[in-house]
Formats: sequence, C-alpha cells, structure tokens
Amino acid sequence: MTKLAVAALVALLLLTACDTPEKEAEPVPCASGSAAGQGSSAQANAVNEWIRQYQIACAQAAVAYSSVGSGAGLRSFLAGTGDFAGADAVLSGADQSAAATRCGGAPPVHLPMVIGPIALAYNVAGVGELRLAPATIAKIFTGGITVWNDKAIVADNPGVVLPATPIRAVRRADGSGTTLNFTRFLAGTAKADWPYEPADAWPAKGGAAVRGSDRLAAAITRTDGAIGYVEASYARVNELATALVGDSRGGFVPPTDEAAADAVAAARTVGGDGLRLEFDYDDLYGGAYPLVQVTYEVVCRSGASAVARGFLAYAASSAGQAAAGSAGYAPLPGALRERVSAAVAGLR
Repeated sequence: MTKLAVAALVALLLLTACDTPEKEAEPVPCASGSAAGQGSSAQANAVNEWIRQYQIACAQAAVAYSSVGSGAGLRSFLAGTGDFAGADAVLSGADQSAAATRCGGAPPVHLPMVIGPIALAYNVAGVGELRLAPATIAKIFTGGITVWNDKAIVADNPGVVLPATPIRAVRRADGSGTTLNFTRFLAGTAKADWPYEPADAWPAKGGAAVRGSDRLAAAITRTDGAIGYVEASYARVNELATALVGDSRGGFVPPTDEAAADAVAAARTVGGDGLRLEFDYDDLYGGAYPLVQVTYEVVCRSGASAVARGFLAYAASSAGQAAAGSAGYAPLPGALRERVSAAVAGLR
C-alpha cells in the first residue's frame, strides 16, 4: 500500500471515530436534603464509598449510614427510623409483617446491592496457602478440630507442613447477617458435621466472641493460630491471609470477587419481587466461590426521601457498582443490576 493510500485510510478511520458517539455516563440523580440508613457492617465499606461519591456529585445531599449490624439496623428500620436498612439476609416472616406495617401496608422492597465473598481469614505463623473443605471448617468451628496439624487439615493440604499451634476460632458476638450466611453455608454443605440450623446468633459453643466485622478482623490479626469468618474486604484491608474453600466438585476456590460473582449468577431468585437470592450449594459449578454474602437495602415502596431514592439509584448504577468494586466488593452481574435499577426507579 502506498504512503498516500495509508494516509487516506488513517484519515478515514479518524473521521469514523469522531462520528461515533461515546456512550454517555448514567446521570447521577441529585436531590437536596438528607437520607439515613443503618444496619449491616459487612456492606459498610461499600456504602461509605457510595456516600462519598454521591455527595461529591450532589453537594446539596447529606447521606448518613450507621454500621450497627444487620439485626440492630433492621430493628431500627422496623421502628420507623431512617429511610433504609442494610440487611445481610432477606426479612423473615415476622419481620416481613412488621415491615409491611411500617411501610403503610405494602411489603418492603429488597434490593440486593452489595455482594462479596465471606473470607475465612487466618493468622498461623509459617502457613502460606491454606485449603479447607466444608466438613473441616464445620469441625473447626464446633471444636471438633483443635490444632492446626489435625489429620483432617493435613488431608486438605497435602505436602504442606502444618504446626501444632492451637486453633483459636473467632466468631461474632452480636446478631450478624454474616453469621447467618456462614451458618447457612455450613448447614448446606456439611450437614453431618454441623448439627445446627442457620442463625444470625452464633449457635455453637466455644470460640472467642467479638462484636462487629472490624473487631473480628483485628482479633485475628493479633492472635497466632486464629481463624474467623469476615466479609472479604475487611480481610483485605487488614492484609489477612484467607483460605481456599472446598466446593461441591472437590476443588478449592479462593475468595475472589470474580468467583463470588459467579456464585451469585448461579443463584435462584425467590419472592414476588424476584430480587431475593437463594443458593443451592450442590449446584454451584466449579470455580464459583461457595461462601458468598449478598447484602440488601430494605426500603419502603413509598415514603423514602428524594435523597434516599437518588442515593440508591446511584448505588445500583454501573458507576455505583464500580465504586463498590474499588472498595473491595464484587459488582452485581449486569442482568441483576438492571433489575435492581428498575426496582429503585419504581420507588416513590
């Protein structure tokens, strides 16, 4: 091709590029006034990043979020406090009824807004990568395994030299949606070794009990031999090692955002709004991280402030989900995000 022809081709390509409109960013729905929420500490890092970004774009808006735990946040919401609650699980039957009363007779809306892996964070001197099958995890947290060189842990980690360090299991003392999701995972994957029903209050005996995700991560950091369950962003912020968790196919999967998103994409939707997610751990395909937490914003269909509606619309937008990703969470799968955005648009 001659130099003249090349120059003509380049010019044509540049002209075509100029004529192709760029995809416009979603507008940030600003409003003046205030909004308040409370609840899950597992989603607090994402919510705080949303607040920061939303208030940069909307200077006349003031949004506050109190990280008091899922249970306490829902109780406050049901009592009429705030515009929304951050919940680590969908409301139970009794709470659904109370929420309908608070919301003027209509059932509340569950918006799955934050997803991420629950990490098994550990601090064991001399141990790098650690793999744990669900049955092994159940035995650790029921006191059936008490030292790190137990034969069950050794079987999960062939070729790894494990110390005889005592295991110091750390769990939540307060009512916690992270506990509920962790115990739901154990009940669904290790029934023979976990004889308890899923619950937001720790059902087993033993273990060091601490309140809040940040305190749990701090307890692991300062204790040799410790292991605990915590939303993965807290493990990353505290630079804690995290275990690979066994899946139903016999593999071991690290707690990455991508693997968590794969699990959410495979989840079933339940409920009339089609936004509540349910996991069948046996159906998760290889490569999906099985220990996943979905946290919701629970809000009335009508009555939330204009700022609350704008804030939730931003959180559900592609920009908001990218901000959650920068805070250490997995963005919602595209199809689910679009459904959440449509649900937010229907709030009044």
